[in-house]
Amino acid sequence: MTVLAHAGSGGDPGLLAFVPVALLAGAYLLAVSRDRRGWRPGRTAAWLAGCAALALAVGPLAGAPGDPRAHMAQHLLLGMVAPLGLALGAPVTLLLRVVPPVRRPVGRLLRARPLHLLAHPVSAALLTTGGLALVLLTPLYATAERHPALHHGIHLHYLAAGYLFAWSVAGPDPAPRRPGLAVRAGALLGAAAGHAVLAKYLYAHAATLPPGLPDRDVHALQDAARLMWYGGDVAELLLATALFATWYARNRPRGVDRLFHGDPPGQRSCQLSFDEGLTRW
Repeated sequence: MTVLAHAGSGGDPGLLAFVPVALLAGAYLLAVSRDRRGWRPGRTAAWLAGCAALALAVGPLAGAPGDPRAHMAQHLLLGMVAPLGLALGAPVTLLLRVVPPVRRPVGRLLRARPLHLLAHPVSAALLTTGGLALVLLTPLYATAERHPALHHGIHLHYLAAGYLFAWSVAGPDPAPRRPGLAVRAGALLGAAAGHAVLAKYLYAHAATLPPGLPDRDVHALQDAARLMWYGGDVAELLLATALFATWYARNRPRGVDRLFHGDPPGQRSCQLSFDEGLTRW
Protein backbone atom coordinates (compact mmCIF):
# COMPACT_ATOMS: atom_id res chain seq x y z
CA MET A 1 0.00 0.00 0.00
CA THR A 2 2.80 2.40 0.79
CA VAL A 3 4.25 1.65 -2.61
CA LEU A 4 1.33 3.50 -4.14
CA ALA A 5 1.94 6.43 -1.85
CA HIS A 6 5.27 7.02 -3.54
CA ALA A 7 4.23 6.28 -7.10
CA GLY A 8 5.82 8.14 -9.89
CA SER A 9 4.36 10.66 -12.26
CA GLY A 10 1.94 8.13 -13.73
CA GLY A 11 -0.83 9.32 -11.43
CA ASP A 12 -1.66 11.31 -8.38
CA PRO A 13 0.14 9.59 -5.46
CA GLY A 14 -2.29 11.07 -2.97
CA LEU A 15 -5.23 9.40 -4.72
CA LEU A 16 -3.46 6.15 -5.58
CA ALA A 17 -2.53 5.65 -1.94
CA PHE A 18 -6.18 5.31 -0.99
CA VAL A 19 -7.09 2.72 -3.64
CA PRO A 20 -6.08 -0.42 -1.68
CA VAL A 21 -7.61 1.01 1.50
CA ALA A 22 -10.87 1.71 -0.33
CA LEU A 23 -10.83 -1.86 -1.68
CA LEU A 24 -10.43 -3.24 1.85
CA ALA A 25 -13.32 -1.14 3.13
CA GLY A 26 -15.52 -1.87 0.12
CA ALA A 27 -14.94 -5.63 0.19
CA TYR A 28 -15.79 -5.75 3.89
CA LEU A 29 -18.98 -3.73 3.44
CA LEU A 30 -20.00 -5.96 0.54
CA ALA A 31 -19.51 -9.04 2.73
CA VAL A 32 -21.56 -7.43 5.52
CA SER A 33 -24.39 -6.77 3.08
CA ARG A 34 -24.42 -10.47 2.13
CA ASP A 35 -24.56 -11.72 5.72
CA ARG A 36 -28.21 -12.66 6.16
CA ARG A 37 -27.91 -13.32 9.88
CA GLY A 38 -26.93 -9.74 10.64
CA TRP A 39 -23.47 -8.44 11.42
CA ARG A 40 -22.61 -6.48 14.55
CA PRO A 41 -22.31 -2.75 13.76
CA GLY A 42 -19.46 -2.43 16.23
CA ARG A 43 -17.30 -4.78 14.20
CA THR A 44 -18.01 -2.84 11.03
CA ALA A 45 -17.11 0.41 12.81
CA ALA A 46 -13.85 -1.12 14.05
CA TRP A 47 -12.88 -2.28 10.54
CA LEU A 48 -13.64 1.11 9.02
CA ALA A 49 -11.67 2.84 11.80
CA GLY A 50 -8.72 0.60 10.97
CA CYS A 51 -9.06 1.49 7.29
CA ALA A 52 -9.15 5.19 8.21
CA ALA A 53 -5.89 4.80 10.16
CA LEU A 54 -4.37 3.06 7.14
CA ALA A 55 -5.52 5.85 4.84
CA LEU A 56 -3.90 8.45 7.08
CA ALA A 57 -0.64 6.51 7.21
CA VAL A 58 -0.31 5.86 3.47
CA GLY A 59 -1.73 9.23 2.43
CA PRO A 60 -0.78 12.48 4.21
CA LEU A 61 2.01 11.02 6.36
CA ALA A 62 3.67 9.32 3.38
CA GLY A 63 4.37 12.74 1.89
CA ALA A 64 7.25 13.36 4.33
CA PRO A 65 9.28 10.12 4.34
CA GLY A 66 12.45 11.87 5.58
CA ASP A 67 10.83 13.31 8.70
CA PRO A 68 11.39 11.00 11.73
CA ARG A 69 8.18 12.29 13.33
CA ALA A 70 6.17 11.28 10.27
CA HIS A 71 7.90 7.89 10.24
CA MET A 72 7.03 7.34 13.91
CA ALA A 73 3.42 8.39 13.33
CA GLN A 74 3.27 5.89 10.47
CA HIS A 75 4.66 3.21 12.77
CA LEU A 76 1.97 3.88 15.36
CA LEU A 77 -0.81 3.86 12.78
CA LEU A 78 0.41 0.92 10.71
CA GLY A 79 1.76 -1.20 13.53
CA MET A 80 -0.66 -0.54 16.39
CA VAL A 81 -3.80 1.48 15.66
CA ALA A 82 -4.87 0.13 12.25
CA PRO A 83 -4.17 -3.54 13.12
CA LEU A 84 -6.32 -3.31 16.24
CA GLY A 85 -9.29 -1.92 14.30
CA LEU A 86 -8.88 -4.50 11.55
CA ALA A 87 -8.56 -7.38 14.01
CA LEU A 88 -11.63 -6.28 15.97
CA GLY A 89 -13.53 -6.24 12.69
CA ALA A 90 -13.34 -10.08 12.73
CA PRO A 91 -12.78 -10.44 8.96
CA VAL A 92 -12.17 -14.20 9.14
CA THR A 93 -15.48 -14.81 10.91
CA LEU A 94 -17.26 -12.65 8.34
CA LEU A 95 -15.61 -14.53 5.48
CA LEU A 96 -16.65 -17.88 6.96
CA ARG A 97 -20.25 -16.69 7.28
CA VAL A 98 -20.66 -15.39 3.73
CA VAL A 99 -18.43 -17.90 1.91
CA PRO A 100 -19.09 -21.31 3.53
CA PRO A 101 -16.85 -23.29 1.09
CA VAL A 102 -13.73 -21.71 2.62
CA ARG A 103 -14.45 -23.11 6.08
CA ARG A 104 -12.49 -26.32 5.67
CA PRO A 105 -9.30 -24.76 4.20
CA VAL A 106 -9.42 -21.99 6.79
CA GLY A 107 -9.87 -24.59 9.52
CA ARG A 108 -6.83 -26.50 8.27
CA LEU A 109 -4.81 -23.28 8.19
CA LEU A 110 -5.79 -22.41 11.74
CA ARG A 111 -4.74 -25.89 12.88
CA ALA A 112 -1.30 -25.64 11.24
CA ARG A 113 1.57 -25.84 13.73
CA PRO A 114 3.64 -23.09 12.05
CA LEU A 115 0.72 -20.69 12.47
CA HIS A 116 0.33 -21.68 16.12
CA LEU A 117 3.99 -20.85 16.71
CA LEU A 118 3.93 -17.63 14.71
CA ALA A 119 0.62 -16.43 16.15
CA HIS A 120 1.49 -17.15 19.78
CA PRO A 121 1.22 -13.83 21.67
CA VAL A 122 4.88 -13.99 22.74
CA SER A 123 6.09 -14.67 19.19
CA ALA A 124 3.87 -11.91 17.81
CA ALA A 125 5.14 -9.49 20.47
CA LEU A 126 8.73 -10.24 19.47
CA LEU A 127 7.87 -9.61 15.83
CA THR A 128 6.33 -6.21 16.57
CA THR A 129 8.62 -4.75 19.23
CA GLY A 130 11.71 -6.66 18.14
CA GLY A 131 11.20 -5.70 14.51
CA LEU A 132 10.89 -2.04 15.43
CA ALA A 133 14.05 -2.21 17.53
CA LEU A 134 15.89 -3.84 14.64
CA VAL A 135 14.89 -0.98 12.35
CA LEU A 136 15.72 1.87 14.73
CA LEU A 137 18.87 0.55 16.41
CA THR A 138 20.67 -0.50 13.24
CA PRO A 139 21.48 1.23 9.91
CA LEU A 140 18.32 -0.35 8.48
CA TYR A 141 16.33 2.84 9.05
CA ALA A 142 18.84 5.01 7.15
CA THR A 143 19.12 2.41 4.39
CA ALA A 144 15.35 2.28 4.00
CA GLU A 145 15.25 6.05 3.51
CA ARG A 146 17.42 5.59 0.41
CA HIS A 147 15.71 2.47 -0.96
CA PRO A 148 11.93 2.78 -1.46
CA ALA A 149 11.38 -0.99 -1.79
CA LEU A 150 12.91 -1.61 1.64
CA HIS A 151 10.97 1.33 3.04
CA HIS A 152 7.67 -0.16 1.84
CA GLY A 153 8.68 -3.61 3.04
CA ILE A 154 9.25 -2.29 6.55
CA HIS A 155 5.82 -0.68 6.54
CA LEU A 156 4.22 -3.92 5.41
CA HIS A 157 6.04 -5.68 8.25
CA TYR A 158 4.64 -3.15 10.73
CA LEU A 159 1.11 -3.83 9.49
CA ALA A 160 1.37 -7.62 9.29
CA ALA A 161 3.13 -8.04 12.64
CA GLY A 162 0.78 -5.60 14.32
CA TYR A 163 -2.28 -7.43 13.00
CA LEU A 164 -0.86 -10.77 14.10
CA PHE A 165 -0.25 -9.42 17.60
CA ALA A 166 -3.69 -7.82 17.91
CA TRP A 167 -5.35 -11.01 16.64
CA SER A 168 -3.38 -13.25 19.00
CA VAL A 169 -4.09 -11.06 22.02
CA ALA A 170 -7.65 -9.78 21.56
CA GLY A 171 -9.02 -10.74 18.16
CA PRO A 172 -12.61 -12.06 18.13
CA ASP A 173 -11.83 -14.30 15.15
CA PRO A 174 -11.46 -18.04 15.90
CA ALA A 175 -7.94 -19.01 16.99
CA PRO A 176 -7.57 -22.66 18.01
CA ARG A 177 -5.15 -23.26 20.90
CA ARG A 178 -5.08 -19.57 21.80
CA PRO A 179 -3.40 -19.20 25.22
CA GLY A 180 -5.35 -18.09 28.25
CA LEU A 181 -5.86 -14.60 29.57
CA ALA A 182 -2.73 -14.63 31.76
CA VAL A 183 -0.41 -15.46 28.86
CA ARG A 184 -1.95 -12.90 26.55
CA ALA A 185 -1.93 -10.18 29.21
CA GLY A 186 1.68 -11.02 30.02
CA ALA A 187 2.68 -10.78 26.36
CA LEU A 188 0.94 -7.41 26.11
CA LEU A 189 2.71 -6.10 29.22
CA GLY A 190 6.04 -7.34 27.90
CA ALA A 191 5.50 -5.70 24.52
CA ALA A 192 4.43 -2.44 26.20
CA ALA A 193 7.52 -2.47 28.43
CA GLY A 194 9.81 -3.14 25.48
CA HIS A 195 8.17 -0.38 23.47
CA ALA A 196 8.57 2.10 26.36
CA VAL A 197 12.22 1.18 27.00
CA LEU A 198 13.00 1.55 23.30
CA ALA A 199 11.34 4.98 23.20
CA LYS A 200 13.35 6.19 26.21
CA TYR A 201 16.57 4.81 24.78
CA LEU A 202 15.99 6.54 21.45
CA TYR A 203 15.23 9.83 23.22
CA ALA A 204 18.41 9.63 25.30
CA HIS A 205 20.59 8.74 22.28
CA ALA A 206 18.97 10.91 19.61
CA ALA A 207 22.42 12.26 18.70
CA THR A 208 23.51 8.83 17.44
CA LEU A 209 20.34 6.78 16.83
CA PRO A 210 19.15 5.68 14.36
CA PRO A 211 22.70 5.25 13.01
CA GLY A 212 23.77 6.21 9.52
CA LEU A 213 21.53 9.23 8.93
CA PRO A 214 23.22 11.79 6.63
CA ASP A 215 21.26 14.72 8.10
CA ARG A 216 20.39 14.46 11.78
CA ASP A 217 17.82 16.73 13.43
CA VAL A 218 18.20 15.82 17.10
CA HIS A 219 15.11 17.74 18.18
CA ALA A 220 12.96 16.04 15.54
CA LEU A 221 14.30 12.64 16.58
CA GLN A 222 13.51 13.40 20.22
CA ASP A 223 10.01 14.47 19.23
CA ALA A 224 9.63 11.16 17.39
CA ALA A 225 10.75 9.23 20.48
CA ARG A 226 8.33 11.20 22.63
CA LEU A 227 5.52 10.42 20.16
CA MET A 228 6.49 6.76 20.32
CA TRP A 229 6.29 6.85 24.13
CA TYR A 230 2.91 8.56 24.51
CA GLY A 231 1.29 7.21 21.36
CA GLY A 232 2.37 3.67 22.21
CA ASP A 233 0.82 3.96 25.67
CA VAL A 234 -2.53 4.99 24.17
CA ALA A 235 -2.49 2.17 21.60
CA GLU A 236 -1.55 -0.41 24.21
CA LEU A 237 -4.32 0.75 26.54
CA LEU A 238 -6.79 0.32 23.68
CA LEU A 239 -5.47 -3.19 23.04
CA ALA A 240 -5.70 -4.03 26.75
CA THR A 241 -9.29 -2.80 26.80
CA ALA A 242 -10.08 -4.96 23.78
CA LEU A 243 -8.39 -7.95 25.44
CA PHE A 244 -10.51 -7.81 28.58
CA ALA A 245 -13.68 -6.94 26.67
CA THR A 246 -13.18 -9.94 24.37
CA TRP A 247 -12.40 -12.21 27.30
CA TYR A 248 -15.52 -11.05 29.14
CA ALA A 249 -17.70 -11.50 26.06
CA ARG A 250 -16.59 -15.12 25.79
CA ASN A 251 -16.98 -15.92 29.49
CA ARG A 252 -19.94 -13.90 30.75
CA PRO A 253 -23.04 -15.77 31.97
CA ARG A 254 -25.74 -16.29 29.36
CA GLY A 255 -28.25 -14.38 31.47
CA VAL A 256 -26.21 -11.20 31.01
CA ASP A 257 -26.65 -11.43 27.24
CA ARG A 258 -30.41 -11.77 27.55
CA LEU A 259 -30.71 -9.05 30.17
CA PHE A 260 -28.62 -6.32 28.56
CA HIS A 261 -28.36 -7.24 24.87
CA GLY A 262 -31.47 -9.23 24.14
CA ASP A 263 -29.50 -12.09 22.64
CA PRO A 264 -31.62 -15.20 22.23
CA PRO A 265 -30.77 -18.15 24.51
CA GLY A 266 -28.00 -20.29 23.09
CA GLN A 267 -26.49 -17.69 20.75
CA ARG A 268 -23.24 -17.59 22.67
CA SER A 269 -23.05 -21.37 22.85
CA CYS A 270 -23.60 -21.56 19.08
CA GLN A 271 -20.70 -19.17 18.53
CA LEU A 272 -18.47 -21.26 20.77
CA SER A 273 -19.49 -24.40 18.91
CA PHE A 274 -18.67 -22.66 15.64
CA ASP A 275 -15.17 -21.76 16.89
CA GLU A 276 -14.61 -25.22 18.29
CA GLY A 277 -15.76 -26.79 15.03
CA LEU A 278 -12.94 -25.09 13.17
CA THR A 279 -10.40 -26.93 15.31
CA ARG A 280 -11.77 -30.27 14.20
CA TRP A 281 -11.59 -29.64 10.43
